[in-house]
This record gives sequence, structure tokens and C-alpha cells, in this order.
Amino acid sequence: MAAAPAAETLNGFVNPPTDAETLTLYEPSTASAIEVNDHIINHPLAVKLRREKAMTESRPHLKIPVAMRPHNLTGGTLLGEGKIEVPPLTFQDTASELPELVQLSYVGPALCGHPGIVHGGLLATLLDEGLARACFPALPNKVGVTASLKIDYRVPCPAGSYIVLKAQTTKVEGRKAWVKGWIELLGDDEGEGTKLVEAEALFIEPKGAKHMARVYSTQ
Repeated sequence: MAAAPAAETLNGFVNPPTDAETLTLYEPSTASAIEVNDHIINHPLAVKLRREKAMTESRPHLKIPVAMRPHNLTGGTLLGEGKIEVPPLTFQDTASELPELVQLSYVGPALCGHPGIVHGGLLATLLDEGLARACFPALPNKVGVTASLKIDYRVPCPAGSYIVLKAQTTKVEGRKAWVKGWIELLGDDEGEGTKLVEAEALFIEPKGAKHMARVYSTQ
């Protein structure tokens, strides 16, 4: 019996769900999650991005094997009621030489540093992961690790906010990719909201990347 979870995890790495399949894997189980999920998937920005042929829609965290999610920071520990309420909804241009990404999320009151203000470390974590995911399609083996991450905080993020992470790959040289991005408040329409924090990062594909397990497949 003990081998069953290990086999399930291995199968999850070898045969991850497709981007389209991840959109069917999440079912909100609380009234608050239903409300947040409906707001995100039906928001004018999501509707606009869904119409763009170059953009692929997915929920990347749902590619993590179920048995591994309790051990994954953003796909398990920080996900749930009062935190990152629902799995972030992601739109990504994976075919471009300089890929871009837009991700819609909700951050709840359990993620605060100062009362009522989302912890800056949480925003840094989201940027680190989001900027990395943006550039992965441009790397030879579609995976990389953070070499540097520079963050500038502009405005505090109120708890209980819908936010948008936007990332743009700016340069790729072999196993290196440079990315810039920011997090802004999600407005009422598809326009830009108040910019909360900006970042620039360098990601490097490890030399043994060809043989690494893919937690987030870009396929």
C-alpha cells in the first residue's frame, strides 16, 4: 500500500495533465472559493486574454501530483481558504521567442505581515515563481532556477485583494533568461490597475536540466 502514493506521484510527473485539463480539475468547495473563482474566470481581463489565439490558459499548480501538493509552497501550503483562495488562473504566450505571462489570483487575510497588508515576502514568492514560469518555454529544456531577483515595492497590497501578475521575458542567451514583471491590483475592467511591486530576475537552466523532473510542465 505504501508504494501507491509513490506510484501516483511518479505517474503525475510522467503523465501530467494538459493545460486544458487543468482547467477542469478544480472545484471550489466553499462559498468564498466559489465567489472568488467565478470573479476570476469571468473577469473582463480573463475574457479578453481567452480570446487571444497566442495565449494558452491553464492552472499550472494543478499539474503538481496530488501527493506532492502538501510539500509545495504555492501549490499546497499557501493555497486555500483565507490564503491564495483558488489556484491562480494563468494565460501564457509559450510560442514566442520572448514569452509573456499574465496570472490572476486572490490573496486573503491569512497572508498578512502587518495587519491588513499582505506580506511582502508572499508577493516576492509569487513574482519569483511567475517570472520563472514566463521564461521557461524559451529555455532549451524548459526549466530553470533563480540566479537573481530584484524587487521594488511601490504600494502596500491590501489583504482580500484580487491581483494580476504580469511577466515579460526580455532576453534569452543559451541557458540564461532575463525577465521583468510586476503585480498590480485587478481593476473592474481589462485595463491596468494600481502597480504594487515590480521585479527583474535572471534564471539559469541547470546543466543537468534534461534529466530533472518537471513540477510545472509547459506542454
